[in-house]
Amino acid sequence: MQPLIITLDGPAGSGKSTVARLLAQRLGLEFLDTGAMYRAITAYCLDRGIDPKNKPAVAQAAQSCRLRFDWREDPPVLQVNDQPMVQRLRDADVTASVSDVAANGPVRLVLVESQRQIGLEHPRLVTEGRDQGSVVFPKAQVKFYLDATPRERARRRALQLRQEGRAADEEEILQLIIVRDQKDSTRADSPLTCPADAVRVDTSNLGIQEVVALLEKMVTQRLDGPQTTDPHGAGKATGQARQ
Repeated sequence: MQPLIITLDGPAGSGKSTVARLLAQRLGLEFLDTGAMYRAITAYCLDRGIDPKNKPAVAQAAQSCRLRFDWREDPPVLQVNDQPMVQRLRDADVTASVSDVAANGPVRLVLVESQRQIGLEHPRLVTEGRDQGSVVFPKAQVKFYLDATPRERARRRALQLRQEGRAADEEEILQLIIVRDQKDSTRADSPLTCPADAVRVDTSNLGIQEVVALLEKMVTQRLDGPQTTDPHGAGKATGQARQ
């Protein structure tokens, strides 16, 4: 079968991880959650008393620890030094510090290389993050950029945490999202941006299944349509409010 890389980029809480996983299932592809990799490095540092703002120490930690996914699981379970990292990745202290780790240039070099290697080993892949279409896989066959209002993203994240049995203050989450958006979009290395050849999808007024169905339709149309070497066919899709 031919290689197929589909990238989903976007800010925190835009639904990337859930949508990417479900889209991969529908299309019979594998799923890569790159945000989990940055969260894992953050958690690894915090648990060892390493200040996430200490760039040399964090970079050394990223270079020394072993990150790998168990692809037998759905979604694949991220392991650090052979220890699964699941619930820890969404803890508040990790969320508050992950932007500092993601802005660390040497850390990004390590993880971008790791992600590209995963793309070689798993060439039929839906991958989500903040720089997948712009930096990691610039020649991906299909690119999406998912977005939503900060308020809606905060509501979703709070709901997700409560469903996991965790306390969630929506106003606090909103402020964290606003700060993280600013950090992610202005960092020097691989800032959050919508690739010129990505389809931008506003998910503010769409449910998860509606977003997945919309993306699946667009992927099918793209793959069934005339093939071209021009990567600059950018577009925009905007969801309508649910009744």
